[in-house]
Amino acid sequence: MKKSILSQIKDKAGKLIESQLLNAGNVLNVRSWEESRLIEIELHLPSVNMRDWRQIPYIKFRVDGFSFRDYSPFGWDEETSTCSILIDADHQGPGSSWAKKLKSGDSVSYFRPESTRQFPHPTDFVVGLGDASSVGHLLALQQLTVPVSRLDMAVVLDKTQSTNLLRDNFSPAINTMSSYDELADWLIKQQYAIANTSFYINGNHQLVVALRKLLKKMGHEQIRVKGFWS
Repeated sequence: MKKSILSQIKDKAGKLIESQLLNAGNVLNVRSWEESRLIEIELHLPSVNMRDWRQIPYIKFRVDGFSFRDYSPFGWDEETSTCSILIDADHQGPGSSWAKKLKSGDSVSYFRPESTRQFPHPTDFVVGLGDASSVGHLLALQQLTVPVSRLDMAVVLDKTQSTNLLRDNFSPAINTMSSYDELADWLIKQQYAIANTSFYINGNHQLVVALRKLLKKMGHEQIRVKGFWS
């Protein structure tokens, strides 16, 4: 069956984008954390200069045809040009479907990394807040925070997800909550100093707005936000 003119134009445009703008990388390993429905993907991105990552980066990956999704790499090694991304696969969406199909040896296509313009305050106590969609971003925040002892993180995860998985495999600084209400109660109880605490809120729009409003009500002003979508 002959392709329509529109389909032919799309195919040509896609090839042009791929040849002129997209970079190629390889999947080194895929780990599916079944209890949490998180998928960790280890990548080799030979064209990326990771030495320049002083702010939390994000990379726009092609996940299907003309569909692209942003993911924050973490655990990067500038000498080998390798990094990992963590994808929440507990929902329907092009990014989730792409992650579930990837296997070791596959090629990936991506645009040049960009900065989220988020970076840990040089002296304040740093608090990262989010949900399953933002775990990679928070782990990148952890990598850039020196010393890591001045960092706290808390994420809202589904009740079916393992409470200890993230702590055991990625970071002892992560606290997991089953709901926004639980996270809000935890946040209030911490009594973070207003004068020298910086907050980084990441996740779905509803969570970001609610947490920002709560922190403002508590008197905090040092708040940076970034939203994520599936």
